[in-house]
Amino acid sequence: MNRRPTLLVLLLVALWAAAGSALAADWPQWRGPARDGTLQKFKVPQAWPKELDRSWQVEVGLGHASPVVVGQRVYAFTRRDDEEVIGCFSLADGKEIWHQSYPAPYKVNEAAAAHGKGPKSTPAVADGRVYTLGISGILSCWDAEKGTRRWQKVFSKQFKQTSPAFGTETSPLIDGDKCIVFVGGPGQGALMALDAQSGETKWSWDGDGPGYASPVIGVFSDVRQIVTQSQTACIGVDEETGALLWKIPFTTDYEQNIVTPVLYDESVIFSGYNKGVGRYRVEKQGDDWRTDEMWVNKEVSLHMSSPVTSGERLFGFSHRQKGQLFALDMTTGKTLWVDKPRLADNAAIVRTGSVLWALISSGDLIVYRDSEKQFEQLARYKVSDTPTWATPVISSSRILVKDESRLTLWRLETAPKVAE
Repeated sequence: MNRRPTLLVLLLVALWAAAGSALAADWPQWRGPARDGTLQKFKVPQAWPKELDRSWQVEVGLGHASPVVVGQRVYAFTRRDDEEVIGCFSLADGKEIWHQSYPAPYKVNEAAAAHGKGPKSTPAVADGRVYTLGISGILSCWDAEKGTRRWQKVFSKQFKQTSPAFGTETSPLIDGDKCIVFVGGPGQGALMALDAQSGETKWSWDGDGPGYASPVIGVFSDVRQIVTQSQTACIGVDEETGALLWKIPFTTDYEQNIVTPVLYDESVIFSGYNKGVGRYRVEKQGDDWRTDEMWVNKEVSLHMSSPVTSGERLFGFSHRQKGQLFALDMTTGKTLWVDKPRLADNAAIVRTGSVLWALISSGDLIVYRDSEKQFEQLARYKVSDTPTWATPVISSSRILVKDESRLTLWRLETAPKVAE
């Protein structure tokens, strides 16, 4: 029997791989390339399959930090016993390339016991380096190729507490030669810019403790700035100097400022537990900054889930009614639609072109249409039998999911098999 693969099958495999490569895109940080939960390159299948094809699955450790992908490598930040671990894996087959760890004992707040000891912060990969921020506030820089540690910062000498009440969740932001992090604990912290290569501090704003939201980069009135939710406010600081430009006082029960701000047309949109969703115009007038409320929608509210945008629409997951997907008009704040209640405790929302994905905490991945009229489900897949709180990575036909302890690569289509 001739056991060599036929020329036709080899050609099919090559074409399939090339197509996947052409459509694939890096997902190097929290919520993707632009930190907004969106990715434009996605080929919508002609028909959604009944089930996903599981390419590989590996045990990587505990925690809800989201995986990131650069090139053909996957990076996962997890916990194994009393150590935090950064691991690098092959995107093709899930095989470990390297891993590094360090001691990180942590006592979880009883109110957050169900979420475990973390980590919760998503790594950032840039310029051949990986940056991680542990649940107790340990900041590390690693060589992306070999895994060697370049530098590490422990802030216990600077702050009485090095993490918020429920553990560090904010994710590092790499901005050129700066690593932007919010460190410290309740009532005493600092939004800091460190030299990305050396770890040396470039600037620091110490006007509040950290929230759980992650910083993003925005431009208002032609001024580039870092925008985030702190412990008690939504703030904007000058990207070059760290000077506070504006501040919108905002807090929730138990000070759970978790939602990453959405920047849209010279405005910022954010939310918090039982506080509705609000949009605020940000502009400079003379030497002063103004933050004027444009609208607040009280019908829905975000707790631990950050929304995504599409055109003039905002798509998100409200914690009310035990979990509902929704869409808002960003110009008016009007509710466009709200889906059925009792969906889940949480949903990580991603948009790829005209398709939205909601990875709910029960382990289901819901695919639905980008529509302003109504919720329209396209497919629903079971991707885990353990809790899924991390944001999935979706690129081309690949779907990367981190559950309680495993990393799994799913595909919308099956690769052609080489004939024996």
